[in-house]
Amino acid sequence: MVIKLGKTKDSRTRKKKVTEDAELELLQRLQNEKDQPKFIKYLLQKGYSIKSSERYLKDIERYKKWLEKENITEQAVSYNDITHYIQSKKTKACGEQGRTIKQITIQTILASLKQYYNYLVELGFVKENPTLNVQIKGIKRKILHNILSKPALEKIYFDYKNLETCTERSRSSESLSKKRNEIIVSLLIYQGLNTNDLQNLIVKDVNLREGNIFVKGSRRSNERTLKLEAHQILDFMEYTLQVRQAILSETKKQTDLFFVTRGSSLKLQNVMQKLMQELRLQNKQVESVKQIRASVITGWLKVYNLREVQYFAGHRYVSSTEGYLINDLEDLQEDINKYHPIE
Repeated sequence: MVIKLGKTKDSRTRKKKVTEDAELELLQRLQNEKDQPKFIKYLLQKGYSIKSSERYLKDIERYKKWLEKENITEQAVSYNDITHYIQSKKTKACGEQGRTIKQITIQTILASLKQYYNYLVELGFVKENPTLNVQIKGIKRKILHNILSKPALEKIYFDYKNLETCTERSRSSESLSKKRNEIIVSLLIYQGLNTNDLQNLIVKDVNLREGNIFVKGSRRSNERTLKLEAHQILDFMEYTLQVRQAILSETKKQTDLFFVTRGSSLKLQNVMQKLMQELRLQNKQVESVKQIRASVITGWLKVYNLREVQYFAGHRYVSSTEGYLINDLEDLQEDINKYHPIE
């Protein structure tokens, strides 16, 4: 009989630490090596993982062989050449007995080409990226949501903040809940928190003097410290010193949790369900907390590099962050796809 021992918490932690240290060491070495392909260095500096960078390089090496075979230079490549290359990958797969190529594989190849031409544009070798007008249809995406723009997200927040309560008494129960929920909505919109992050937030995690909040890590996420927007500070101060204390007094509760419910439970589940219903009534584009978070992360990717966004989002792996690049690509192509689809 073979006895299999499960992994202990310590063994998992040791393995994770060793893996992270090894990856950081390899990352540093790859960036410093003189003979390392410059495209790899470009990807690493952009925050891509080593595994993704190596995969992109292999895709580009195959692409260069195809260019040589077709007698096309990188500078002369057009939209039609890119679509022809992608079609050739499908045709080759179909010609091999018993082999099919998945649409997501084609999407990965396109992503490699997109980054490579971004690199060439940055170097000044080409004037524009010929892949930007190419969109692969028929792909099932894991993370894709109805992505909202930053102005649309901020409109959700300010519309809710300006929503009048049914009573004029500033310290009524309804007003207290409204003030608390305004803080919750602001953390969804500006810091991209999820329900678990909100639930686990305690008073000492909020540092108004420094203007930031500390978000604890979990089995599925990393801890991080996130900056508050300037306009959030006063609202947080009012909630901490007045609103929260009033709710505690009303409910006779004793807790360090930053968000206090007015019911018997300490959980935010009912609060979040009711809040999302209110947001959906105000704005038909609102679907869920996950959609809002995905929109925030997608917006970050337009401003910050992958590693920075990985930290802001609390992702344990950069590959999780890379998944949101699909949303960014979808957003860029929503109009072009009507006229240049690849079936």
